[in-house]
Amino acid sequence: MQHAKILLVDDEISIMQMVEMVLKKEGFINVLKASTGSEALEIVKRESVDYIVLDVMLPDINGFDLCKKIREYTDVHILFLTARVNDFDVLTGFDKGGDDYVTKPFNPLEIVARIKVQLRRNQKTESKPKVNVKRHDFGHFLVDEEAGELIVEGKVIPCPAQVFKLLVYLCQNVNRVLSKEQLFNAVWGYDYLVDDNTVMVHIRRIRERIEPDPGKPIYLRTVRGLGYKLVKDVTL
Repeated sequence: MQHAKILLVDDEISIMQMVEMVLKKEGFINVLKASTGSEALEIVKRESVDYIVLDVMLPDINGFDLCKKIREYTDVHILFLTARVNDFDVLTGFDKGGDDYVTKPFNPLEIVARIKVQLRRNQKTESKPKVNVKRHDFGHFLVDEEAGELIVEGKVIPCPAQVFKLLVYLCQNVNRVLSKEQLFNAVWGYDYLVDDNTVMVHIRRIRERIEPDPGKPIYLRTVRGLGYKLVKDVTL
C-alpha cells in the first residue's frame, strides 16, 4: 500500500505540504504534487496514479471540470477538497466523476484514513479469486464483475468506478433492503462517517443507467425509512 502513487492537486502550497507530511509519516513514499490543473493532467497522462486528492478551486481550471478531463484517462479514486458545502456543489462533483469529498478546513489524518481504506479495498478486489466473480443478469441489464462492465439492452454503458462498485454490492445482495449506513460502510469503508449526499447521488447515477425511467425506478427501489433494494424478476 505504501508504494501507491498519491497525487495532491492544490494551489495552496501549505495545504499540500501538510498532507504530504502526514502521508510520509504514515509510510507513503510516492507523493506527487501539482498546483495547477494543467500540471495535474500531465501527471495523470504520464503516471499510473492510485489516488487523487483534488482541490475544487484551482487557478487555471475548475476542479470539477478537471475531474471530467481526468476521467478520460483513468478511473482512479478522486476525493475533492472543497470549501463549498451546499448540495448543488457536492452533486456537481459527483456528476463530474468524483468519488468522495472533504470540506475545508479538514484534518489531514482524515484524508490519510480515507486513502488507506480505499487502497485496502482495491487490494482486496484485485486479490479475489476469479471463481467468485459473477455475472448478474436482470434481463434489461447485466452486470459483469470480471469485465467490469454494465451492459444495458446489449450496449456497454460507461460507469464510474465507485458507481460500479455500489451496483455490484447491490447485485450481491439482491432483494435485500440495505440502509444508507450499510451501503456507505460496505462501498466506501468509512465506519465513522455516513454521508447521505454521497449515497443518494450514487444511487441516482445507477438509476440513470439501469432504469427504463429513472424517475420511476422499478429495479433499484427506495424502501421508505429503511434504505434501498435492488430487485429481480421485474416485468417491463
